[in-house]
Amino acid sequence: MKAHGSQLRASGDPYFAHPIEVAGILTDYRMDTATIVTALLHDVIEDTEVTRAEIARVFGEEIAGLVEGVTKLSRLELAAEHKRQAENLRKFILAISRDVRVLLVKLADRLHNMRTLHFIKSAAKRERIARETLEIYAPLARSIGCHRICIELEELAFSQLNPVARDAIVRRLDTLRAGQGEAVAQVSEEISAKLEAAGVPARVFGRQKHPYSIWRKLQRKSIGFSQLSDIFAFRVIVSAEADCYRALGVIHRTWPCVPERFKDFISTPKRNNYRSIHTTVVGPKGLRIEMQIRTEAMDLVAEEGVAAHWRYKDQSYGFDPEAAEAAGGRDPLVNLRQLVQVLEHGGDSDELVEHAKMEMFLDQVFVFTPKGRLVSLPKGALPLDFAYALHTDIGDSCVGVKINGELRPLRTVLANGDVVEVVRGPKAKTPEDWNSLAITGRARSAIRRHIRLAEKEEFTRLGRASLERTFEAAGKGKGDVSLRPALERFALASDAELYDAIGRGRVTPGQVLEAVFPGLKESERAAATARRKIEDGPAAHFYVRGGGVTPGVELTFGKCCKPVPGDRIVGIARGRKGLVVHAIDCPELAKYEDREELWRDLQWTSEANGNTFSRAALRATILDAPGVLGQACAIIGEAGGNIVGLSMHHRHSSFFDADIEIEVKDARHLTHIAAALRACPSVETVERAWG
Repeated sequence: MKAHGSQLRASGDPYFAHPIEVAGILTDYRMDTATIVTALLHDVIEDTEVTRAEIARVFGEEIAGLVEGVTKLSRLELAAEHKRQAENLRKFILAISRDVRVLLVKLADRLHNMRTLHFIKSAAKRERIARETLEIYAPLARSIGCHRICIELEELAFSQLNPVARDAIVRRLDTLRAGQGEAVAQVSEEISAKLEAAGVPARVFGRQKHPYSIWRKLQRKSIGFSQLSDIFAFRVIVSAEADCYRALGVIHRTWPCVPERFKDFISTPKRNNYRSIHTTVVGPKGLRIEMQIRTEAMDLVAEEGVAAHWRYKDQSYGFDPEAAEAAGGRDPLVNLRQLVQVLEHGGDSDELVEHAKMEMFLDQVFVFTPKGRLVSLPKGALPLDFAYALHTDIGDSCVGVKINGELRPLRTVLANGDVVEVVRGPKAKTPEDWNSLAITGRARSAIRRHIRLAEKEEFTRLGRASLERTFEAAGKGKGDVSLRPALERFALASDAELYDAIGRGRVTPGQVLEAVFPGLKESERAAATARRKIEDGPAAHFYVRGGGVTPGVELTFGKCCKPVPGDRIVGIARGRKGLVVHAIDCPELAKYEDREELWRDLQWTSEANGNTFSRAALRATILDAPGVLGQACAIIGEAGGNIVGLSMHHRHSSFFDADIEIEVKDARHLTHIAAALRACPSVETVERAWG
């Protein structure tokens, strides 16, 4: 209160009310003193004049470290929007992998902020915060088993992002509750009576699925509301693990079970330590009833996750790993440490967020090594995911796989109970299509790392070749010249980094030439920086980037459409023959409409957009009169186009068609030439020529 002083929240409340509410949330989870104090202090470094040193002096080094950890995460919100989420996630995971209390404080902080989100006036800001909550914070809460926090975060974000859908689901639930509420109560009493009669005392109660959970299922399974079978479910709480299976036997003997709707998460817990038996039966009055059977301890972990294992031990209060292990769980931070391995592979911001979300959202399948080791993987996992889950070196050297003793393709989806053996061998490079052979963030980030290394070699080679050509055109020999002036100008550490930057289009050869030879004559500079023609072959990698453009992949520009920089382009895979680059409007693409697996999204590099010329074709309908063709050619020349091909044929007694092939800088230049031709009275029509 002293530090925050007269600061106010968006709601108009004193600012210190917020950290008190955050601490209150954590006391509900019975957290230790250091965590509660951190919650009270979590904003003082960020928002007041208080320093870390002052906190350490007054409250001790442990609390100072926790407060600093939460503060570093909060400060990332000041970063640029396109990097903010990825950097937030990166620092977040690294911090919480060292001490999960940082995550618990941040989750409580986000929960109270979401509870008061409606006080923020900016709709765009509310949407951004809600989407980040749904995509990052709620999955993180689920990954450490904090179900209650996860559910509330999801519901608050859902009500902000899609209030119409949420209101519709709530109305349907209200109607359903009014019609089936009495039947639900009767079922609960009947289950209790059956279990009591069989000597299995239990606490039975019904629960209703939450609106966001229903919405997600409707989206995932593409079904209607009336087709959902688990809107109402019953939780059966017993005293011991053995009673879970006894209760299951009673329930299955009483009511027929629904095939393929049985899951035993007690023998194979989820990655967040969730343990329970799930089954669906056809109960009284033909109702399909989902049941969850668990002990009191399992129920506590299911609701509170990692926070369920804070307790007194040896006269101190804190997380008790032995109690967690005794409860049948595993290290609650194992999921977060897997995300740390994803971070170690680097990559850009978009990749990081994509891979981390993969790790957090996917369900599970259980497979075995030949020696019987159980490996938990996301549902839909492929052999490469298995190989990288064992060890990065195993994934890197994987060349094949045996599933249940038989050699199978790497595209085989793993099923529960499969015995998987990785066939290892030397591998010269990571094939380009391996990105489609893995679904886990860990595997895909490792694959991307290999592809990036190979791309770096390719761009370095291209950059070196481009710079040598530029030096030669300027009449300068590169052999005896130091590139240090260019390294200093562009803040690069080595010649290799400079070549890589040139290859990727971040630095142009002309800029390097100017840095190394500042007194270069204008004629020499013009000769060196003249535009280059875009052609097929190895140099094509200098101009096109995107999916499938990796070292060794041959690039060919479609003769049917002659794409030029500025056109939106796609690649069509031709197996081992590489990619054919087409403009998005090319008629040839109609042949591949039903072959989505062949399509690759491509983009022009900055080098292509700024330092090249290429050929395109226009078809013009021109008045058949003396001198008009000369007028058209003069217009093209005045607009900066260079005619390299011309063919004519008569369409009508008064007009003829001319197909004109022109060297242009880019699509905008071509459009400018076409507009200039249309302005000529003797030209009837002008269109881009395809094929």
